[in-house]
Amino acid sequence: HVLKCCQKVLAWVPVVFIALVVAWSYYAYVVELCVFVYLVVFHLSFFMFVWSYWKTIFTSPASPSNEFCLSKADKEQYEKEERPESQQEILRKAAKDLPIYTTTASRAIRYCDRCQLIKPDRCHHCSACDICVLKMDHHCPWVNNCVGFSNYKFFLLFLMYSLLYCLFVAATVLQYFIKFWTNTHAKFHVLFLFFVAAMFFISILSLFSYHCWLVAKNRSTIETFRAPTFRNGPDKNGFSLGCSKNLREVFGDEKKYWLLPIFTSLGDGCNFPTRLVIMDPEQLTVSSQNEPAKSSGANQSFPTRPLSESQNRLLTSDSQWVEGGPEEENVKPGSSQPNTSDNS
Repeated sequence: HVLKCCQKVLAWVPVVFIALVVAWSYYAYVVELCVFVYLVVFHLSFFMFVWSYWKTIFTSPASPSNEFCLSKADKEQYEKEERPESQQEILRKAAKDLPIYTTTASRAIRYCDRCQLIKPDRCHHCSACDICVLKMDHHCPWVNNCVGFSNYKFFLLFLMYSLLYCLFVAATVLQYFIKFWTNTHAKFHVLFLFFVAAMFFISILSLFSYHCWLVAKNRSTIETFRAPTFRNGPDKNGFSLGCSKNLREVFGDEKKYWLLPIFTSLGDGCNFPTRLVIMDPEQLTVSSQNEPAKSSGANQSFPTRPLSESQNRLLTSDSQWVEGGPEEENVKPGSSQPNTSDNS
Protein backbone atom coordinates (compact mmCIF):
# COMPACT_ATOMS: atom_id res chain seq x y z
CA HIS A 1 0.00 0.00 0.00
CA VAL A 2 2.83 2.39 0.88
CA LEU A 3 4.61 1.51 -2.36
CA LYS A 4 1.50 2.26 -4.41
CA CYS A 5 1.07 5.61 -2.67
CA CYS A 6 4.71 6.49 -3.42
CA GLN A 7 4.23 5.51 -7.05
CA LYS A 8 1.13 7.70 -7.34
CA VAL A 9 3.01 10.66 -5.85
CA LEU A 10 6.06 10.15 -8.08
CA ALA A 11 3.83 9.87 -11.15
CA TRP A 12 2.96 13.55 -10.72
CA VAL A 13 6.63 14.66 -10.85
CA PRO A 14 6.71 15.11 -14.68
CA VAL A 15 3.42 17.07 -14.55
CA VAL A 16 4.73 19.32 -11.78
CA PHE A 17 7.95 19.85 -13.75
CA ILE A 18 6.03 20.94 -16.86
CA ALA A 19 3.79 23.20 -14.74
CA LEU A 20 6.82 24.89 -13.17
CA VAL A 21 8.47 25.42 -16.56
CA VAL A 22 5.28 26.93 -17.97
CA ALA A 23 4.81 29.16 -14.91
CA TRP A 24 8.41 30.36 -15.14
CA SER A 25 8.07 31.03 -18.88
CA TYR A 26 5.02 33.17 -18.16
CA TYR A 27 6.91 35.14 -15.50
CA ALA A 28 10.00 35.55 -17.68
CA TYR A 29 8.03 36.72 -20.72
CA VAL A 30 5.37 38.90 -19.09
CA VAL A 31 7.19 40.30 -16.05
CA GLU A 32 10.88 40.29 -16.91
CA LEU A 33 10.83 40.79 -20.68
CA CYS A 34 7.50 42.62 -20.81
CA VAL A 35 7.09 43.01 -24.58
CA PHE A 36 3.73 44.81 -24.61
CA VAL A 37 3.15 44.53 -28.34
CA TYR A 38 3.15 40.72 -28.16
CA LEU A 39 1.18 40.21 -24.93
CA VAL A 40 -2.25 39.71 -26.53
CA VAL A 41 -1.10 36.87 -28.78
CA PHE A 42 1.05 35.47 -25.98
CA HIS A 43 -1.86 35.24 -23.54
CA LEU A 44 -4.14 33.68 -26.16
CA SER A 45 -1.66 30.92 -26.98
CA PHE A 46 -0.84 30.50 -23.27
CA PHE A 47 -4.53 30.13 -22.34
CA MET A 48 -5.29 27.57 -25.06
CA PHE A 49 -2.16 25.59 -24.17
CA VAL A 50 -3.00 25.46 -20.45
CA TRP A 51 -6.68 24.65 -21.14
CA SER A 52 -5.90 21.70 -23.43
CA TYR A 53 -3.16 20.45 -21.07
CA TRP A 54 -5.58 20.58 -18.13
CA LYS A 55 -8.24 18.66 -20.05
CA THR A 56 -5.72 16.00 -21.09
CA ILE A 57 -4.62 15.47 -17.49
CA PHE A 58 -7.97 15.49 -15.71
CA THR A 59 -10.24 13.76 -18.24
CA SER A 60 -10.72 10.26 -16.91
CA PRO A 61 -9.99 7.44 -19.38
CA ALA A 62 -13.18 5.89 -20.74
CA SER A 63 -13.74 2.24 -19.80
CA PRO A 64 -15.95 -0.43 -21.45
CA SER A 65 -19.66 -0.38 -20.61
CA ASN A 66 -21.30 -3.07 -18.48
CA GLU A 67 -22.48 -5.03 -21.53
CA PHE A 68 -18.89 -6.24 -22.00
CA CYS A 69 -18.71 -7.68 -18.48
CA LEU A 70 -19.47 -11.36 -18.00
CA SER A 71 -22.62 -12.27 -16.13
CA LYS A 72 -22.19 -13.74 -12.67
CA ALA A 73 -22.99 -17.23 -13.93
CA ASP A 74 -20.58 -16.97 -16.87
CA LYS A 75 -17.87 -15.59 -14.63
CA GLU A 76 -18.20 -18.46 -12.15
CA GLN A 77 -18.22 -21.00 -14.95
CA TYR A 78 -15.20 -19.34 -16.60
CA GLU A 79 -13.21 -19.48 -13.35
CA LYS A 80 -14.09 -23.13 -12.78
CA GLU A 81 -12.93 -24.22 -16.23
CA GLU A 82 -9.28 -25.22 -16.47
CA ARG A 83 -9.05 -25.85 -20.21
CA PRO A 84 -8.48 -22.75 -22.38
CA GLU A 85 -10.74 -24.22 -25.08
CA SER A 86 -13.69 -24.40 -22.66
CA GLN A 87 -13.01 -20.89 -21.42
CA GLN A 88 -12.97 -19.60 -24.98
CA GLU A 89 -16.29 -21.29 -25.68
CA ILE A 90 -17.82 -19.40 -22.73
CA LEU A 91 -16.38 -16.13 -24.03
CA ARG A 92 -17.67 -16.78 -27.55
CA LYS A 93 -21.20 -17.29 -26.30
CA ALA A 94 -20.98 -14.13 -24.19
CA ALA A 95 -19.59 -12.13 -27.13
CA LYS A 96 -22.01 -13.32 -29.81
CA ASP A 97 -24.17 -10.18 -29.55
CA LEU A 98 -21.32 -7.73 -28.95
CA PRO A 99 -19.92 -5.44 -31.69
CA ILE A 100 -16.52 -7.15 -31.78
CA TYR A 101 -14.55 -7.65 -34.98
CA THR A 102 -11.00 -8.24 -33.72
CA THR A 103 -9.36 -11.11 -31.87
CA THR A 104 -5.96 -11.97 -30.50
CA ALA A 105 -3.23 -13.14 -32.86
CA SER A 106 -4.22 -16.73 -31.98
CA ARG A 107 -7.87 -16.06 -32.95
CA ALA A 108 -9.09 -16.01 -29.34
CA ILE A 109 -11.61 -13.63 -27.81
CA ARG A 110 -9.79 -10.70 -26.20
CA TYR A 111 -10.52 -11.00 -22.48
CA CYS A 112 -9.05 -9.05 -19.55
CA ASP A 113 -8.53 -11.19 -16.47
CA ARG A 114 -7.83 -8.11 -14.32
CA CYS A 115 -11.05 -6.26 -15.19
CA GLN A 116 -12.98 -9.48 -15.95
CA LEU A 117 -14.53 -8.22 -19.16
CA ILE A 118 -14.42 -8.88 -22.88
CA LYS A 119 -12.34 -6.18 -24.50
CA PRO A 120 -14.05 -4.07 -27.16
CA ASP A 121 -12.14 -3.41 -30.38
CA ARG A 122 -9.13 -1.13 -29.86
CA CYS A 123 -9.43 -1.43 -26.07
CA HIS A 124 -6.36 -2.36 -23.99
CA HIS A 125 -5.54 -2.74 -20.32
CA CYS A 126 -3.25 -0.05 -18.89
CA SER A 127 -0.94 -1.44 -16.22
CA ALA A 128 -0.27 2.05 -14.83
CA CYS A 129 -3.95 3.01 -14.44
CA ASP A 130 -4.96 -0.63 -13.83
CA ILE A 131 -8.10 -0.32 -15.98
CA CYS A 132 -9.14 -1.18 -19.52
CA VAL A 133 -9.07 1.98 -21.64
CA LEU A 134 -11.23 2.45 -24.75
CA LYS A 135 -9.19 3.08 -27.92
CA MET A 136 -6.05 3.27 -25.83
CA ASP A 137 -3.15 5.04 -27.52
CA HIS A 138 -0.53 5.08 -24.76
CA HIS A 139 0.05 6.03 -21.13
CA CYS A 140 1.75 9.42 -21.06
CA PRO A 141 3.88 10.22 -17.99
CA TRP A 142 3.90 13.94 -18.91
CA VAL A 143 0.15 14.12 -18.25
CA ASN A 144 0.05 11.25 -15.73
CA ASN A 145 -2.91 9.82 -17.58
CA CYS A 146 -3.87 7.37 -20.28
CA VAL A 147 -4.41 8.87 -23.70
CA GLY A 148 -7.43 7.18 -25.27
CA PHE A 149 -10.90 7.71 -26.68
CA SER A 150 -12.04 10.21 -24.03
CA ASN A 151 -9.07 12.60 -24.27
CA TYR A 152 -7.20 11.89 -27.52
CA LYS A 153 -8.49 15.10 -29.10
CA PHE A 154 -7.35 17.05 -26.03
CA PHE A 155 -3.91 15.45 -26.28
CA LEU A 156 -3.57 16.47 -29.94
CA LEU A 157 -4.61 20.03 -29.13
CA PHE A 158 -2.19 20.08 -26.21
CA LEU A 159 0.64 19.16 -28.58
CA MET A 160 -0.48 21.71 -31.17
CA TYR A 161 -0.89 24.62 -28.75
CA SER A 162 2.33 23.85 -26.90
CA LEU A 163 4.06 23.80 -30.29
CA LEU A 164 2.59 27.21 -31.20
CA TYR A 165 3.39 28.58 -27.74
CA CYS A 166 7.05 27.54 -27.95
CA LEU A 167 7.35 28.81 -31.52
CA PHE A 168 5.88 32.19 -30.63
CA VAL A 169 8.09 32.60 -27.55
CA ALA A 170 11.26 31.56 -29.40
CA ALA A 171 10.50 33.82 -32.38
CA THR A 172 9.75 36.93 -30.33
CA VAL A 173 12.66 36.42 -27.93
CA LEU A 174 15.15 35.77 -30.73
CA GLN A 175 16.02 39.45 -31.24
CA TYR A 176 16.77 39.83 -27.53
CA PHE A 177 18.80 36.63 -27.59
CA ILE A 178 20.94 38.05 -30.43
CA LYS A 179 21.52 41.20 -28.37
CA PHE A 180 22.28 39.07 -25.32
CA TRP A 181 25.85 40.34 -24.78
CA THR A 182 24.92 43.99 -25.18
CA ASN A 183 21.72 44.01 -23.14
CA THR A 184 22.18 43.42 -19.44
CA HIS A 185 18.45 43.49 -18.62
CA ALA A 186 16.95 40.06 -17.90
CA LYS A 187 19.99 38.25 -19.32
CA PHE A 188 19.32 35.01 -17.52
CA HIS A 189 15.64 34.86 -18.48
CA VAL A 190 16.27 35.75 -22.13
CA LEU A 191 18.95 33.08 -22.47
CA PHE A 192 16.98 30.25 -20.91
CA LEU A 193 13.63 31.33 -22.32
CA PHE A 194 14.96 31.00 -25.87
CA PHE A 195 16.76 27.70 -25.28
CA VAL A 196 13.85 26.08 -23.42
CA ALA A 197 11.31 27.23 -26.04
CA ALA A 198 13.50 26.06 -28.93
CA MET A 199 14.26 22.72 -27.26
CA PHE A 200 10.61 21.94 -26.50
CA PHE A 201 9.56 23.07 -29.97
CA ILE A 202 11.94 20.63 -31.68
CA SER A 203 10.95 17.70 -29.44
CA ILE A 204 7.20 18.35 -29.65
CA LEU A 205 7.29 18.87 -33.43
CA SER A 206 8.28 15.26 -34.12
CA LEU A 207 5.67 13.91 -31.68
CA PHE A 208 2.90 16.11 -33.08
CA SER A 209 3.79 15.16 -36.67
CA TYR A 210 3.67 11.48 -35.72
CA HIS A 211 0.20 11.77 -34.17
CA CYS A 212 -1.09 13.75 -37.16
CA TRP A 213 -0.01 10.80 -39.29
CA LEU A 214 -1.80 8.42 -36.90
CA VAL A 215 -5.03 10.43 -37.15
CA ALA A 216 -4.84 10.43 -40.95
CA LYS A 217 -4.44 6.62 -40.89
CA ASN A 218 -6.93 6.09 -38.04
CA ARG A 219 -4.44 4.13 -35.96
CA SER A 220 -3.37 4.25 -32.36
CA THR A 221 0.24 4.00 -31.25
CA ILE A 222 -0.43 0.43 -30.09
CA GLU A 223 -1.94 -0.52 -33.45
CA THR A 224 1.10 0.86 -35.26
CA PHE A 225 3.34 -1.66 -33.50
CA ARG A 226 0.77 -4.48 -33.41
CA ALA A 227 -1.86 -4.48 -36.16
CA PRO A 228 -5.38 -5.50 -35.06
CA THR A 229 -6.38 -9.01 -36.12
CA PHE A 230 -9.62 -9.35 -38.09
CA ARG A 231 -11.21 -12.47 -39.59
CA ASN A 232 -8.80 -12.50 -42.53
CA GLY A 233 -5.76 -11.79 -40.40
CA PRO A 234 -3.89 -8.70 -39.18
CA ASP A 235 -4.80 -5.50 -41.00
CA LYS A 236 -3.13 -2.24 -39.96
CA ASN A 237 -5.65 -0.26 -42.07
CA GLY A 238 -8.70 -2.11 -40.79
CA PHE A 239 -10.24 0.97 -39.16
CA SER A 240 -9.22 3.53 -41.77
CA LEU A 241 -12.14 5.22 -43.50
CA GLY A 242 -10.13 7.68 -45.56
CA CYS A 243 -8.32 10.78 -44.32
CA SER A 244 -11.38 13.05 -44.15
CA LYS A 245 -13.56 10.58 -42.24
CA ASN A 246 -10.66 9.60 -39.99
CA LEU A 247 -10.26 13.25 -39.04
CA ARG A 248 -13.97 13.61 -38.32
CA GLU A 249 -13.93 10.51 -36.13
CA VAL A 250 -11.53 12.27 -33.75
CA PHE A 251 -12.61 15.91 -34.05
CA GLY A 252 -16.31 15.58 -34.85
CA ASP A 253 -18.59 16.96 -37.55
CA GLU A 254 -18.65 20.64 -36.60
CA LYS A 255 -15.43 22.35 -37.58
CA LYS A 256 -16.08 25.35 -35.34
CA TYR A 257 -15.29 23.13 -32.33
CA TRP A 258 -12.19 21.45 -33.74
CA LEU A 259 -9.71 23.85 -32.15
CA LEU A 260 -11.43 23.95 -28.76
CA PRO A 261 -10.58 21.36 -26.07
CA ILE A 262 -14.15 20.16 -25.68
CA PHE A 263 -15.20 16.58 -26.43
CA THR A 264 -16.61 16.23 -29.96
CA SER A 265 -15.29 12.80 -31.06
CA LEU A 266 -17.78 10.54 -32.83
CA GLY A 267 -18.97 7.20 -31.49
CA ASP A 268 -19.05 5.61 -28.07
CA GLY A 269 -15.50 4.21 -28.00
CA CYS A 270 -16.77 0.62 -27.82
CA ASN A 271 -17.45 -0.09 -31.49
CA PHE A 272 -15.93 1.45 -34.59
CA PRO A 273 -16.83 1.28 -38.28
CA THR A 274 -14.27 -0.83 -40.10
CA ARG A 275 -12.74 -0.07 -43.48
CA LEU A 276 -15.32 1.04 -46.06
CA VAL A 277 -15.42 0.24 -49.77
CA ILE A 278 -17.35 1.77 -52.63
CA MET A 279 -19.71 -0.90 -53.95
CA ASP A 280 -22.78 -1.06 -56.15
CA PRO A 281 -25.82 -2.18 -54.05
CA GLU A 282 -26.79 -4.91 -56.57
CA GLN A 283 -23.27 -6.31 -56.61
CA LEU A 284 -23.26 -6.27 -52.81
CA THR A 285 -26.49 -8.32 -52.71
CA VAL A 286 -25.20 -10.88 -55.24
CA SER A 287 -21.80 -11.22 -53.58
CA SER A 288 -23.31 -11.62 -50.12
CA GLN A 289 -25.60 -14.40 -51.38
CA ASN A 290 -22.86 -16.23 -53.27
CA GLU A 291 -20.14 -15.90 -50.66
CA PRO A 292 -20.07 -18.83 -48.17
CA ALA A 293 -20.15 -18.01 -44.50
CA LYS A 294 -16.69 -17.70 -43.01
CA SER A 295 -15.43 -18.40 -39.56
CA SER A 296 -12.17 -18.30 -37.69
CA GLY A 297 -10.89 -20.17 -34.70
CA ALA A 298 -13.25 -22.98 -33.71
CA ASN A 299 -16.13 -21.72 -35.92
CA GLN A 300 -16.21 -18.38 -34.15
CA SER A 301 -18.70 -16.00 -35.70
CA PHE A 302 -18.16 -12.26 -35.86
CA PRO A 303 -21.37 -10.50 -34.81
CA THR A 304 -22.63 -7.48 -36.68
CA ARG A 305 -24.57 -4.73 -34.98
CA PRO A 306 -25.93 -1.46 -36.37
CA LEU A 307 -23.60 1.46 -35.84
CA SER A 308 -24.59 4.24 -33.49
CA GLU A 309 -26.05 7.43 -34.93
CA SER A 310 -22.80 9.35 -34.55
CA GLN A 311 -20.91 6.62 -36.39
CA ASN A 312 -23.49 6.49 -39.17
CA ARG A 313 -22.62 10.09 -39.95
CA LEU A 314 -19.22 8.81 -41.02
CA LEU A 315 -20.96 6.80 -43.70
CA THR A 316 -22.66 9.83 -45.22
CA SER A 317 -21.25 10.45 -48.68
CA ASP A 318 -22.24 11.23 -52.24
CA SER A 319 -21.37 7.62 -53.07
CA GLN A 320 -22.95 4.45 -51.71
CA TRP A 321 -20.91 3.24 -48.73
CA VAL A 322 -21.27 0.01 -46.83
CA GLU A 323 -19.65 -1.18 -43.66
CA GLY A 324 -16.46 -3.08 -44.38
CA GLY A 325 -17.09 -5.84 -41.92
CA PRO A 326 -14.99 -8.99 -41.60
CA GLU A 327 -16.06 -10.27 -45.02
CA GLU A 328 -14.64 -7.20 -46.79
CA GLU A 329 -11.42 -6.69 -44.86
CA ASN A 330 -9.25 -7.47 -47.89
CA VAL A 331 -11.16 -5.30 -50.34
CA LYS A 332 -9.05 -2.63 -51.94
CA PRO A 333 -10.50 0.88 -52.25
CA GLY A 334 -12.16 1.32 -55.62
CA SER A 335 -12.65 -2.39 -56.31
CA SER A 336 -16.07 -3.56 -57.46
CA GLN A 337 -16.03 -7.04 -55.95
CA PRO A 338 -15.04 -8.24 -52.47
CA ASN A 339 -12.18 -10.66 -52.06
CA THR A 340 -13.86 -14.04 -51.60
CA SER A 341 -10.75 -16.09 -50.88
CA ASP A 342 -10.97 -17.93 -47.58
CA ASN A 343 -7.93 -17.14 -45.45
CA SER A 344 -9.02 -19.02 -42.35
